[in-house]
Amino acid sequence: MRLPFARLHPAASAPERAHDDDAGYDLRACEAATLAPGERASVGTGLAVAIPDGHAGLVLPRSGLAARHGISVVNAPGLIDAGYRGEVRVLLLNTDRSERFEVAPGDRIAQLVIVRHEAPELVELDSLDETARGAGGFGSTGR
Repeated sequence: MRLPFARLHPAASAPERAHDDDAGYDLRACEAATLAPGERASVGTGLAVAIPDGHAGLVLPRSGLAARHGISVVNAPGLIDAGYRGEVRVLLLNTDRSERFEVAPGDRIAQLVIVRHEAPELVELDSLDETARGAGGFGSTGR
């Protein structure tokens, strides 16, 4: 599989994996941003990607940023559909209660994982088959 990409800005960095067996490609900021405690920001990567048909791109937080600075991706995972050709932007959130966070161009701010997906045919029914769980919701299986 190939993942075509285009640099929309001369300062944009190509997506790259730190290790050959990594699933995620690091995405780097192409612009500066400051996130005050509790604030969110849309940070551009300066890149566009052409996700292959039958696949999707998932934009995920970086564990180091989350652990050390409380930085996450608001809509994690962010979804890039195969037909989208605009700039990949990352919606960062500073969850730290007291420290601001500075993003500089070139900083690794998220990771991109490409996954295969299915598009099943939807079938509307009057009712669904019974299961052991039934309609038990979030947290219904206990601690």
